[in-house]
Amino acid sequence: MYRRWFLSVILGFGLSFGTHFSLRAESPETAPVELKALITQIDAAANRQDMERLKSLYSDQYVTSDGLMFDDFINSLSKLWIDYPNLKYKTELLSWDKTGGNWVVKTETTIEGNRQERTRNIQLETKIKSRQTFQGEQLIRQEILSEQTKMTSGEAPPEVTVNLPETVKVGEAFDFDVIVNEPLRDELLAGMALSEKVDSDLYLEPGEIELEILQSGGLFKRIPAEDTPQNRWLSAILIRSGGITMITHRVRIVE
Repeated sequence: MYRRWFLSVILGFGLSFGTHFSLRAESPETAPVELKALITQIDAAANRQDMERLKSLYSDQYVTSDGLMFDDFINSLSKLWIDYPNLKYKTELLSWDKTGGNWVVKTETTIEGNRQERTRNIQLETKIKSRQTFQGEQLIRQEILSEQTKMTSGEAPPEVTVNLPETVKVGEAFDFDVIVNEPLRDELLAGMALSEKVDSDLYLEPGEIELEILQSGGLFKRIPAEDTPQNRWLSAILIRSGGITMITHRVRIVE
C-alpha cells in the first residue's frame, strides 16, 4: 500500500473557492505596484518558510469550498514544510481586475522541491493556476482553475503522458489515461488509478491505495458521470524497477 498524497496545500494557491466572477481581466503589465508586491511577498515568505509572515498575508476569515479552514491550512502547511524543507515557489501574475474594492487575480504558481525518505530521494513538481481575491493586504478566498502535481523517485522513474480534461460538464463521463512513454519489454509494471472528490478530510488524513500488476503500458480508467458540480482529484501511481512516478490532477465538473 502507498499513502495517498495531496499537495494542493503546498501554498494557499492550491485551494479553491466556489464563486465564479465575471470580470474584464487586465494584463499583468498594468497591475498596481501594491498588488505585485503582495504576490511577491507571499512567494518570499513561502520560500523562507516564514509561517508568521505568511499568516499575516492571509485573513483569519480565509475560506475555500474544499472546506479547509484557516487553522487547518496552517497546520497542514507546517507539516508539509517539515517533509519538504527546500520547497521553491514562483508565481506569475496572468491577469487582474478590481471589483467591489477587492483585487481579483489569476496566477500560475510553480512549486519544486525534494525530500529524503529512507534511501529514496523524492522529487516534487507542481503547477497550479488559480484565482485569488485580496481584500486590503490579505488573501481572503481562492478558486483553483487547474492543478497538476508529479512526484518521482529512483534513477529511472516511468516517463508518462497524461490524457485528462481539466473541465467537464455535469452528466459527462470522461477518460483518465496515464501512458508510459518507454517500452516495457520484459519489465513488470505495477500501479493504481484513483478518482476522489476534493474533500478537506483528505488533506488532513489521506487515504491509502493498493497496487496491482498491470498488463499494459499504463493505466486506463473510465470515470463515471457526476450529477452535481464538484472538483475531483484524479491520481495515479506507477512503479517499475527503475523508480516510481505519482501524479495528481484536478478536474472541475461544472454545470
